Order: sequence, then C-alpha cells, then structure tokens
Amino acid sequence: MEFVRHHDKPFAWGVEKAKEIGYEYIEPMVHLGRELLSEAGYFHSVSMYEDPLYIREICDKHGIKVSGLSTHTPLCKPEISVEYLKMAIRFASDLGAPVVNTDEGPKPAWTTKEMDYTLMKYTLTEAAMVAERHGILIGLEQHQQYSKSPEGLQSIYELVESPAIGINFDAGNAYLGGGGDVYDWLESVKHKLVHFHAKDISIQQGKDERGKVTGTPVGCACGDGVVDWKRVIEIIKTSEKEVVLSVECGTVPDAVKSFEYLSKLL
Repeated sequence: MEFVRHHDKPFAWGVEKAKEIGYEYIEPMVHLGRELLSEAGYFHSVSMYEDPLYIREICDKHGIKVSGLSTHTPLCKPEISVEYLKMAIRFASDLGAPVVNTDEGPKPAWTTKEMDYTLMKYTLTEAAMVAERHGILIGLEQHQQYSKSPEGLQSIYELVESPAIGINFDAGNAYLGGGGDVYDWLESVKHKLVHFHAKDISIQQGKDERGKVTGTPVGCACGDGVVDWKRVIEIIKTSEKEVVLSVECGTVPDAVKSFEYLSKLL
C-alpha cells in the first residue's frame, strides 16, 4: 500500500486503485491509536482502533485479498513492540491476513548487541505465543543493523523456535545492505518464506547507497532497477510454497509498471 503514500489519499482509495490496476492482494500498514493524517484521509495507514471486519468489508467490496500486514516495529524496544505486535496479530486474524511483517528496527543508542538480542528474543517469544494461538505467521525482514546480512537475519530467525516465525524477504533491502548475493541469499531462505517484498532499486540509488544503508522506504518500479525478477521468481517457485509478491514502490504509475512487468514474468 506504500504506492499511495505520496498521493495523500486514504486507505479505501488505495484499495480501489489497487483493484483498478489489477492487483489481487494488498498489504496494509497498521498503527496504534489515532493518527491525524489518516483520520483526515491523507494517509493510507489503518488504525488498529478500527474494526478489522470493517477493513475487511472495504477489501471485499473491491474483491481484494490481504496478503499480510506491514507491522514494522523495533524488536529491540519491547516497550513499543510487544503490545503493538500482539495487537497486530489479533487484528490480522480477524482481518484474514495470514502474515504480519516486522524487523529488529532501530536499536536503542545505549544497548549492547548482547542486550539487543535478549530484548529481541523476549519480544519474539511474546509475539510468537500469540501468533501460534491465532494461526498467524511472523515475517522477519532484513531492514536494519543486524538483519542486513544473511548471517544476521538468520541469527534473529533462530532466536525463538516457533512454527509461527518465518522470513519476509525484501529484494531491495537485501541488495542495498550489501551483505552478499541477493539470489544466493533468497535460495538459502526460500523454504522459510512466508511473504515477499517485491522492491526494486534504481541503478543510481544502488550506486549511491549500496553498502551504506540497511534498507529504503520504497523502491522504483519493478523492472526499472537492478533486481533480476525472472531469477527471483524461479527461486520462489522451487520453494513449493504459495508466496505473494507484495510490490513496494512509491507511486501509482510505478505500481502500474510493476504490475504489468511482473504479470508477464508470472
């Protein structure tokens, strides 16, 4: 749903636009409490104070399914993330979204790596217990300081042994982090995939930022950047799982180009 963020439109407008383009699924972003821009209809994020069945009605009206929820929250900060994730999991269950996606988030300035891993384990244990009860999967994404490499993402994945925990692979973040070959990385986690962010990175952004950042908010249109989508799709198909490609780009025109490009490959 990031494709409508810069158009200053509400969630329902974005759902209708996604259907108009031809998308089958959307990935809404949810937040705690009330947020001025979304309440005024200028932002697509959904408050978890809303009735999830009302959100489902909006999607059903346009024949759109929900692949997962964008619930990125700093796992290293349990005072924020524990209750947020637990609420998001219950919200996803009522909404009919099978996955909630997150990452370790920006770490506290004063903690050590050892402390961060203890905090992440606490957060993921609490979240996984709720997720298991509700039949929801948690997709860990590479987006921050520890998950920017294959070894780092794996170390977070292994913190808690739970059937509810999987991987939400972000192709763009995997490339920008500079932690290794994107396709080898995807191959190594393909059987743990629960969701996939189809984010492409422009050639210029790759030159400017690869190895200097751990991720980026949105990418360019799929097919306009550095990612070999044919190769990505071939790897995912061998995972023997149903995995949604959730396009992550910043504008409606990019969403149209991405849909047309990926549809031909699929």
